[in-house]
Amino acid sequence: MEAIEIIAIQWIDEHPEYHADFADADAAVARMYEVEDGKTNPFLHLSMHLSISEQCSIDQPRGIRQAVELLTHRRNSLHTAHHEVMESLGEMIWQSQRAGRPPDGDVYVASVQRRATKD
Repeated sequence: MEAIEIIAIQWIDEHPEYHADFADADAAVARMYEVEDGKTNPFLHLSMHLSISEQCSIDQPRGIRQAVELLTHRRNSLHTAHHEVMESLGEMIWQSQRAGRPPDGDVYVASVQRRATKD
């Protein structure tokens, strides 16, 4: 297995609520995951875990590794920390698209750092 596949399996294991979606790949790919249906897209969720894992592995944007480590320590859970980082990542992407500018990694890291320093 490739390293990314091993990481993906670890995150999939953390999400038993998605196991049925991942068990039938053809049905999952054909399905439209609409917010109105009240179900999160498991592929988007997994890809965000993978993106954050990759960002931390190369510390890009600079400072994200330390910020995630601090948040993980504060929450006593890498999984919980990732879910909070997803909120910061989603906000950064939304702001970028809304403003028509490139994503601002400094704002993103600062958001994660703020989460790591508050209760």
